[in-house]
Amino acid sequence: MSLKNLEIYKSHILEYGFTVINTIFSPEEIDKISRVLENIDTSKENFRKSEDLFAIRQFLKELPEIKDLIFNENIQRVVKEIFGEKYFVVKSIYFDKPETSNWYVAYHQDLTISVDKKLDVPDFGPWTTKQNQFAVQPPLPILENIYTIRIHLDDTDENNGALKVVPKSHSKGIYRPETIDWKVETEEICNVEKGGIMIMKPLTLHGSNRTTNGKKRRVIHIEFSDMELPGGLQWSERMY
Repeated sequence: MSLKNLEIYKSHILEYGFTVINTIFSPEEIDKISRVLENIDTSKENFRKSEDLFAIRQFLKELPEIKDLIFNENIQRVVKEIFGEKYFVVKSIYFDKPETSNWYVAYHQDLTISVDKKLDVPDFGPWTTKQNQFAVQPPLPILENIYTIRIHLDDTDENNGALKVVPKSHSKGIYRPETIDWKVETEEICNVEKGGIMIMKPLTLHGSNRTTNGKKRRVIHIEFSDMELPGGLQWSERMY
């Protein structure tokens, strides 16, 4: 990977809401990550398992031994140079969309953050609680500040659930998917090679189609911010 032109990717994210950078991880690094994932105890409460999807919430907390494998030199440079010096992890999820999966995701924005407790803080809400984990929709500036990295452990295209996005939708505030005017907006499929990453802003409208080519899609989703939360709230997965 040529890291000298990260400015190009940064400007693409700021304008369009997303970018793809391939060859961030070597085949050997992906194999090491995969081996850790193959040996996990899937019965924990933060693990969600169905025939269409396997997911791990609070992924980096559940599998601390994988952190050093994920934060290789390339990822550290991406975070520092594209996001900023003070960005830290605020959320992590692992998705495994199996070969036979009918799982698809309709267009949406990622509008909630994970916090440590439920507090009555102005402009924060609505709230949801799953398995004693608290999620809340924060004010827009907090969402606008977040960057998401999606690490691809498999080659991904439109046939096995690559993300489709609406370019520039991240700069339009809260954008209800039912109001998308396809005469004005366009759709782009984000193909990512095994070992590559997709970076996106949470407010970028995105979704994915069902798998049709019998190939699995495993993705590690990590969100970053450099903002502190008000009113005594803390990021529940904060990690440097």
